[in-house]
Amino acid sequence: MIQRIIGQKIIEAAQKMPVVAVTGPRQSGKSTLVQQIFPAYKYINLEDIEQRQFAVHDPKGFLLNLGEKAIIDEIQHVPALLSYIQVKVDREKIAGQFIISGSQNLLLMESVSQSLAGRVSIFNLLPFSLEEIKDSSFAMSAYEDYIFKGFYPRIYDLELDPTPWLLDYIQTYVERDLRQVLNVSDLGAFRQFLEICAGRIGQLVNLSEIGNLVGVSYQTINKWLSVLQTSFIIYLLRPYHKNFNKRIVKTPKLYFYDTGLACALMNLKNTEDLNRHFAKGALFENFIINEILKNHLNRNLYPKAYFWNAAGAHEIDLLLDQGASLVPVEIKSGRTITSNYFDALKYFQPLSGVQPENSYLVYGGDETQQRSQATVLGWRHLGNIPL
Repeated sequence: MIQRIIGQKIIEAAQKMPVVAVTGPRQSGKSTLVQQIFPAYKYINLEDIEQRQFAVHDPKGFLLNLGEKAIIDEIQHVPALLSYIQVKVDREKIAGQFIISGSQNLLLMESVSQSLAGRVSIFNLLPFSLEEIKDSSFAMSAYEDYIFKGFYPRIYDLELDPTPWLLDYIQTYVERDLRQVLNVSDLGAFRQFLEICAGRIGQLVNLSEIGNLVGVSYQTINKWLSVLQTSFIIYLLRPYHKNFNKRIVKTPKLYFYDTGLACALMNLKNTEDLNRHFAKGALFENFIINEILKNHLNRNLYPKAYFWNAAGAHEIDLLLDQGASLVPVEIKSGRTITSNYFDALKYFQPLSGVQPENSYLVYGGDETQQRSQATVLGWRHLGNIPL
């Protein structure tokens, strides 16, 4: 079994706080993890209709039935339960009394922030990270294999063909969540929207243009994007706000939390299809940004991550704002380093004051080098980027 890096941080939080919340995509391993690290806790899943009705109609009796410490999974189904949990933990003052989890981030967070402020530690668990898997029996030699397969644990645990499983995942979870949240009837248009999003990884979001292609309004596209973010399918990377006396792009860029899901939506059948596809470079960029974000989140760090674009002339793919310093990361899928890979970094450094040794070029090869323009990292060595 793959050991999840975030597990130790969750255990430490449960020794101090009465409630620990673990959120993340469906099938990212939340239930498995919390049951593994808290084996003595009673486990209840509110996907179970009987348990859900018990919690809805008799919340005090439901909590009393759990005993001293419990795991409550998919708690977003009964958000009113959080108010009763607040009363109970305030009265009993037991560290680690409740471990709660849910798959709908924004809905869960709104309920948590209203009811459990100051009483809860919150963790985001994404699918496996490259750091977790690279030294295991599941490790693969080429980055294309990871991009195509993605990182959902079930695919690895059961040695599944990723494409049909990921397409079933869209139908089973994402479309169901959409129905629940927005009551959408035209799932065909929504599937087309998903496919368009996958084809536009790493591009600036244009709501009107996507709406015209799908045949729905700007407002509908905005709502659908919100649902995909809520369900941990996509995220938007915002542009860095400081202009350094240059006109900058102000529109966010779109990325998928899992590149395997994007490959399935692009109808890629294998890594050969990936190698021939126009979006290979964008998918590699998405893969690297995901892994850098996972390295932070797995340590309960929430990075201020942006991209920077000087009016389309020069772009930094990922810019980490660490308060006292900026860390620019340029990402290239090629396996051979060429001089033009450093152009954006060389343009950005004198504007921002960032030194070459604190600038990073991540590429599709294996070498780690300190060059005069930047620190060069092969795609396996992302742990060298400071957190």
